[in-house]
Amino acid sequence: MAAPLNDTAARRAPDPELSPNRKLIRPSLAEVRDQLARTTAPAANAPIAPRLPKKPVPPDQTNAESFYFLKQVQSKTDMVLVLRDGEQVRGIIEWYDRHCLKVHRQGEPNLLIYKAIIKYMYKAEDETRK
Repeated sequence: MAAPLNDTAARRAPDPELSPNRKLIRPSLAEVRDQLARTTAPAANAPIAPRLPKKPVPPDQTNAESFYFLKQVQSKTDMVLVLRDGEQVRGIIEWYDRHCLKVHRQGEPNLLIYKAIIKYMYKAEDETRK
């Protein structure tokens, strides 16, 4: 038979050397700032290095597409739009917005074409040069 457990041994706190040191209370923000200031503060005799400016983040949009469409609208260039299914639409771009192009066609109805279905486009005069 096993010996009965001693009540005092069961109630005794664990040895602090054997258990990991756990801090159950978060430090205050002031304590964290003080620690950071102490670790990042330069020595009194150390020269202070000049701060280099950060490289700027490139812009999300270059507006190259808007510039191209605006140029074609103003010059009323005859364009050929090749759609994803291979169909070709010929006409002059009247206006554009973020999602669509309005194409004016001679002798046929005007079209409002989503940019998402356009595979590529080129000037009709480039086709005759070949």
